[in-house]
Amino acid sequence: MAAGPSGAPRCGERLAVMAYDADVIVIGAGLAGLAATAELAEAGRKVILLDQEPASGLGGQAHWSFGGLFLVGSPEQRRLRIRDSHELAWQDWLGAAGFDRPEDHWPRKWAEAYVDFAAGEKRPWLHRQGVRFFPVVGWAERGGYEATGHGNSVPRFHITWGTGPGLVEPFERRVRAGVARGLVELRFRHRVTGLARSAGAVDTVSGEILEPSDAERGTPSSREVAGAFELRAQAVIVTSGGIGGNHDLVRANWPARLGTPPEHLLSGVPAHVDGLMLGVTEAAGGRIVNRDRMWHYTEGIDNWNPVWPRHGIRILSGPSPLWLDAHGKRLPVPLFPGFDTLGTLAHIMRTGHAHTWFVLTQKIIEKEFTLSGSEQNPDLTGRSVRDVLKRPLPGAPGPVQAFMDRGTDFVVERSLGDLVRRMNQLTDKPLLDEAALRREIVARDREIAHTFTKDLQVTAMRGARKYLGDRLIRTASPHRLLDPKAGPLIAVRLSILTRKTLGGLETDLSSRVLTEGGEPLPGVYAAGEAAGFGGGGVHGYRSLEGTFLGGCIFSGRTAGRAAAKAVG
Repeated sequence: MAAGPSGAPRCGERLAVMAYDADVIVIGAGLAGLAATAELAEAGRKVILLDQEPASGLGGQAHWSFGGLFLVGSPEQRRLRIRDSHELAWQDWLGAAGFDRPEDHWPRKWAEAYVDFAAGEKRPWLHRQGVRFFPVVGWAERGGYEATGHGNSVPRFHITWGTGPGLVEPFERRVRAGVARGLVELRFRHRVTGLARSAGAVDTVSGEILEPSDAERGTPSSREVAGAFELRAQAVIVTSGGIGGNHDLVRANWPARLGTPPEHLLSGVPAHVDGLMLGVTEAAGGRIVNRDRMWHYTEGIDNWNPVWPRHGIRILSGPSPLWLDAHGKRLPVPLFPGFDTLGTLAHIMRTGHAHTWFVLTQKIIEKEFTLSGSEQNPDLTGRSVRDVLKRPLPGAPGPVQAFMDRGTDFVVERSLGDLVRRMNQLTDKPLLDEAALRREIVARDREIAHTFTKDLQVTAMRGARKYLGDRLIRTASPHRLLDPKAGPLIAVRLSILTRKTLGGLETDLSSRVLTEGGEPLPGVYAAGEAAGFGGGGVHGYRSLEGTFLGGCIFSGRTAGRAAAKAVG
C-alpha cells in the first residue's frame, strides 16, 4: 500500500490493522452466546455481544426450557441406583445418531467429545458455578428397540433446579461481570445482515439497528429499521440459533423420510428464531450440512395463554396414556409416550393426518403429565421445595389443570360416548368411531387384570414402575381406563410442534466454521444450534434429550476458548 509523507495510509485507504471495535464479536445472546462471551471475558478479551431482540430476551430459548441436561454417572443417578457408564452412553448415542454420511465426520468427533464431557467434567464444572439439580432423574427417549438402537438405556435427564432460568443465571452473571470490568458490551436491537473480509479474514459485521422496543421476553418485537451499523473484530462467533420459528424454512428442509410436512404446525420457539444468520454466514463462505435433520415434537398443544405466535407447549407424559392416530387406531410398538420422538413423527405423517390423541384418566394425568417449559413449572423454576412436595398430592398440577379448564385441545367426560362425541367436534371431520375405540380400550383393559400380558405398552408401564423415580412421581399404578374410580376420562388432541435444528454450520473441534472445501473460514466460529450443537450435527438423526442445552454450553465454551486463544 502506498503511504503519505509521514508513512501513514493515504486518505480513504483501509489497512487490515486499522482499529478494531473489539477482539471478538458474538452474534446471538442465547445460552451458547453467553457461554462463549463468558469465556472470552474471563480470558481478558474485549467482546461485543449482539442480538436483534431487546434486552428482555437475554438468554434466548434456554430461558423457556425445562432445564434438562444429559449427564452420565452422576451422583443423582447413583442415589437412585442407576448404573450408568461412558461406554453405555456412547453406545446409546451411536444408536440414536445413526451417523451414515461423509458430512458426519465432524459431528461424530463432536459427539465423542460431548459424551466425554457429559461423563466427566460437565457436572462438577456446572456445580462450581452454582448449578444444582432436582434429585429425581428423568428417563426420556426410552427407545424400545434392540440394545444398539435408539434410546436411553437408563435415566439421564437431569432437571436443573430453577429450570431454564436457573441454567442461564450463572452464565449471565459471568457476562455481566465482564460488563462491569469494561470487557463486554451488550448491544441489543442489532440485526446482522452481512459478514465481510479484509486482508483475507472475516472481520467486519454489518447490519441494521432496529428501533427500540419494550416488548416482553418472547413476544414479537418491532422490525422497523432505525439505522445501520458496521463493527470490526479479529474474530466472529455465530450463536444465533436455528430455524424453528420460520415455518417456511422448516417445510423447505423437511426430509422425505418424515413424510409430508404438516399444514398446521405449532411453534415451540419464538418467531425470531428465523435462521437469518445461517444464511448470512453461508453467504460469507460457511458450509451448512445436514439441513434435513430436525427435531420436532408430536405431543404439542395450543397454549391457551400464548407468548409468541402459534405458541405450542409439549406434554411430557409418562408411559400410560393410550396413543391413537386420527382414526382412533393405536400407534404401533414401541411408539408409546416418551419412547421415540422422530419414529412417532414419521409414523404420524404416513397416516394422512397430522394430529393424534392421548386418551387417559384423571388418575394418570395427576401423576404422569408434565408440561415442558420454565413458565409451566413454577415450583421448579421458583426453586420452591414446598411447592415441589405438593406434586404427588391428589389433583392435577396447577398448569396442567389450567389447560384442562381453558385449553382448546382437552376433552373431559365421564362416559366414553360423550368423550368420542366431543373429540369429533374438535376436528374438521368426525373420524372416530365409538364402538371401534371401545374395543381398543376394553382389550387393553383386559391386559391389566392379570400379571401376564402380551401388550407391550402394559409391559413398559410395569417396567417403568420398577425404577424408583418413575414409581414416586412419574408413572401411575396400572389400572383400567374404563374404571369409573380412575375417572373422569380425558382426551387430548396433539399437534406437531417445531423445536430444534439438528444440522447447521459445519465446525471443527475448535468451533471454526468450515467452507465447502473443508478449510476453516478465517475468523469465523459457530456454536449452539447454529452449528448443529457442534460440527454441524452432533446428534445425527436423533437426540437422546437433555443434549440441546448441554450442547449450547459445551460448544459455546469451546468457541469462546478457541477464539480467545486465536486473538491473543
